[in-house]
Order: sequence, then structure tokens, then C-alpha cells
Amino acid sequence: MSTIRLTAAQALVRYLVNQKTEAGEAFIAGCWAIFGHGNVAGLGEALHASRDELATWRGHNEQGMAHAAIAYAKQLARRRAMAVTSSIGPGATNMVTAAALAHVNRLPVLFLPGDVFAGRGPDPVLQQIEDFGDGTVSVNDCFRPVSRYFDRITRPEQLLTALPRAFATMTDPAGCGPVTLAFCQDVQTEAYHWPEAFFTPTVWHHRRPRPDEGELARVADALRSATRPVVVAGGGVHYSQACPALAAFVEALQIPVVESQAGKSALPWDHPLNLGPVGVTGGTAANAVCEAADLVLGVGTRFQDFTTGSWTLFANPARRLVSLNVQAYDAVKHGAMPLQSDARVGLETLRRALGSHRFAPPDPALKAGWFAAVAPLTAAPAADENALATDQQVIGAVQRAAGPDTVVMCAAGTMPGELHKLWNAGRPGSYHMEYGYSCMGYEIAGAVGIKMAEPERDVVCVLGDGSYMMMNSELATAVMLGLKITVVITDNRGFGCINRLQAATGGAAFNNLLDDATHEVPAGIDFAAHARALGAAAHKVAGIAGLEAALGAATSATGPVVIVIDTDPDAGSEAGGHWWDVAVPEVSVRPAVDAAHAAYVEQRGRRH
Repeated sequence: MSTIRLTAAQALVRYLVNQKTEAGEAFIAGCWAIFGHGNVAGLGEALHASRDELATWRGHNEQGMAHAAIAYAKQLARRRAMAVTSSIGPGATNMVTAAALAHVNRLPVLFLPGDVFAGRGPDPVLQQIEDFGDGTVSVNDCFRPVSRYFDRITRPEQLLTALPRAFATMTDPAGCGPVTLAFCQDVQTEAYHWPEAFFTPTVWHHRRPRPDEGELARVADALRSATRPVVVAGGGVHYSQACPALAAFVEALQIPVVESQAGKSALPWDHPLNLGPVGVTGGTAANAVCEAADLVLGVGTRFQDFTTGSWTLFANPARRLVSLNVQAYDAVKHGAMPLQSDARVGLETLRRALGSHRFAPPDPALKAGWFAAVAPLTAAPAADENALATDQQVIGAVQRAAGPDTVVMCAAGTMPGELHKLWNAGRPGSYHMEYGYSCMGYEIAGAVGIKMAEPERDVVCVLGDGSYMMMNSELATAVMLGLKITVVITDNRGFGCINRLQAATGGAAFNNLLDDATHEVPAGIDFAAHARALGAAAHKVAGIAGLEAALGAATSATGPVVIVIDTDPDAGSEAGGHWWDVAVPEVSVRPAVDAAHAAYVEQRGRRH
């Protein structure tokens, strides 16, 4: 057997370079890295030696780098991924939040945190925690519950089994998610005689599991006996690249489709069978058909509480729940009748099983009524209409400036709900929302990842001042990499979304808006000046007209553009929506809380 002598870090990098997609590209597109003790000498040297084959990018925050990697994988429907490496200690734990985000959203990313010395010679090393009862624990054990596969590399030869397992996880349609290989820093530098066959180029094929014949027959029978079915499109439709199959399925059967946050853009917004957003942030058309449905067919959805209205939305006492999902865990949630399968294959097979069966199409007035109700919300205001712009008006301005290749993206705060309701997504992948974990700070880093995934697309990141303050460091990374992204910051002076939730649950305004927080000096952050200091072109605009002008000017920019606009923290879309279970105190000295609790108990009793 022919061997080659390499360090463990060199072997890992060489292996990454030789793992290919069906299109012939490297599955790992590159590695994000912030070096420190724990990875600079081992992985750092290995990455430098292979820099012409595997790109290395430097970020400014480990969590931000990981968010960029995750957004990259999400935008490419999990067909490619990135690696992220950090030093030990705080560099590693900075990535735990991002690992949780990837885990929730079923997205591939390879985490390579440096770890303590396997040989324990300098124990305890700088930044090492010490567990008084377990000498094998390091901070990287925090990754265990948020990784689909976790391994600690304490000997070089362990990579011979760990790396194939890692790629099997990241490319598995059902078990896909983050992989963590905690890499002991002394082991990274140790040499080993590796079998040359280990580095043979390998193509990781995208498997499409087919449905079980018995499950298929039962689901087909259930659909035939239904009179008011509805399809809930989830993120799995995109991951399976099943958007054309979904369109063919619902057009053949005339079944209405509603879209979760992750599923939005599965059908064009103006498709007659697309009744729009569903659930807590949904529209009246989609929620109406869900309330009346006697069969709910979820396709690639986790049935998150926002999608189901905390399980009060599907109100028909006779309704049956069917889940077409590649993951068994999701396929049987809430007693659903499972159809465990790849989304595309499942839809195609189910369509053939149903033959010429047809349902009565949805009433076109439902869709027309919803859009008539919300169109005024996004219209440009008259000059004297409102002192502060609303988030809905901001969305309207961005929509009018958008082109066919625009991707709008967001993650947390007010904007996800408003975008779900109001954004008209014209093509798959034009709406990128991280709402599985709804992680503040994902937005700018995520926009970087999207732009790296699809450089030809116009990427618009819409976020609030709260999310900007959580993590803006990767704006400097976008500048460094020369990436043209447009960032629209809606400044409502604090956490406006949670302030409204606080009020809705009877709470007093407290600690959400900056004016309601404890401070000695009133906050007065100049976001445009801050963005300029990071290297972006930045503008503070006065009103929607100014925003539209700035968006138009941004089209000719070559790097990141930041546009700041003051917005009203209290204005929200009254149209649409559904109840969301947020527990209210049973006892309070405040009558408003008591009243909110009584309403809460009444709504909770409607859960199905």
C-alpha cells in the first residue's frame, strides 16, 4: 500500500480538496478562519500550503464567519458547504450559536475548532476550562447537542474514519446538519503515513429516497377521500430542488399551497394556487384555507409553531395531518400520517398514484382579497402622511427597487414577519429567511454567504438597529472581499418587535426600546457613520422617497452599501396573522397582565 507522510492538518485539508459534488466542484468551497493558538500552527500552515486549491477567508467574528458559511449552504440548497476553523476557548464557543442555527435548519457546515493538547503536557493550556470531575471535557463539548456528528481528534489516524463520517452526514438528505471535528492542537501537527487511496477524489451523490409503497398507498387514499386539502410548503422543497415538482403536483390536482418562512418562493407569488404566507405571520387567504382544510399535506416542513399557529390553525375537527418528509423524525410529528421520502420524488410519485383525481380549486377571491388588503401598506406614503416610515413602507420601497435576480434576506425582529406577509417572491431562492433559529446577527454575515454562493444575484439585507448592533463586524469582511450587498437598517431605537410582544402580553414598556432602558446617557448611534468607518458606502435617508433614491443609486456601487432610515417602532401589519403561544403570567399585580392571561387561556383552549 502506497503511503504519504503528512501532518494530520495537512491530511485533513488534502481530503477536503478531493471531496466533489456531482457537478465536479469541491463540496467544501473554502474555509473561514480566525487563527489563534489551537489552529494557527497546524491548520493555518496546512491551509496556507493549499491556498490555491482551497480558499481561506478571514472574518472578524467566529459566529459571523459560521453564519456566512451556513447562508452559503442554504442558498445553494445544501449542494455545497464551507468549513470554519477557530482557536480553542472563546473562539470555539463563539461558533456554538451558529452550530445551533445550522442544526435547527438542517444545513451542512464543517466546524473545526482547535482543542486542548491531547498529550496534556502543558495542561491547563491558555483558555482551557477545567472540569473538576472529568478530565476529557473541553469547551468543545458544547458542540455535542448542536452537531449532527461530533468527534474529537486525539490521534491523526482517527481522521481515516471521522472524515468520511463527516461528509456522509453533511450530504445525507435526512441527517444533514453541522459536523464538529474538535481538533487537538498537538495532533494537528503530528505526522502520519497516510494511505494515498484516502485522497482519491470522491463524488458525493445526492440521494433521493423513494416512498414506501404502503405509506404511499395510505396517503393517496387519504387524499382521494379529502374534499378540502391544502399543501404546506416548507424548506425541504428548496433543499430537494422540488419547486417544479410542487407546481406540477398542485396544478394537476388543483390544491392550494401555503408557504412557511422556509418554504416561501417555492411557487411564484402570483401563481393562482399560491395563497401566500401561513401561520402566525401569515395572510388571511392562507390561514382561511388551513382553518377549513380536512387534510393538511406538509411537504418538507418541521411544522414549527409559527407555521401551525401553535397548533390552533388547523381547526377542522375532521382534519388529517400528512407529512411528506425525508426525515422520519419530522414525518411523524403530531401524529401525522408519514410519507417518508425525498420531496421531489415523493410529489412526483404521489401525483402518479392519484392519476386524474382533481379537487375544486380555491376561490380566487381569497387571494385577491389578501393582496388588496395589504397593497396599501407597502405603497409610498404621501409627503405629509406619517412622520416616521413604517416597516411595511420600507418593504414596499425595496420591492419596487428589486429586480428579477434580487434576493431579500433577514433573520430576526420585526422584518421576518412583515417580509413573510408582504414580500412578493418571484422565483425560488429569491427569499432567504433564517427563521428556524431566528438568530439576531445572522443578517449581514448571511448576506455575505449568499453573495458568495450566487455572485450574480443582487442581495438586499433588511434588518433592524438591534440586529445590526448584535453583529455588524462582517460588514468589514464584505468590504475586504469586495462583495456588493445592500444593507437596509430600519432604526426604531431598540427591539421594536419584542416591545410590541411585551405590550401584547400585558407587560409595561420596559428594557426593549432604548428610551425605556436604564441609561445615564441617551443613546444616539450614528449607524451611517459607523458603517462608513467599516469601509462601506453609507447614507442616512429621510423618509421613503429618500430610501427609494438611495436604493436606485446603490445599483452602481461595487462594494457594500448601507442605507439607514428611521422607522416607527409601534406600527405593524394588522391584516393577517394568527395566535402564537407566548405564556402569560397567571398572577400579577397589574390588571393588564391579568386580562392578557385570561385571553391567553381562551386561545390555548383552541389547540388541536
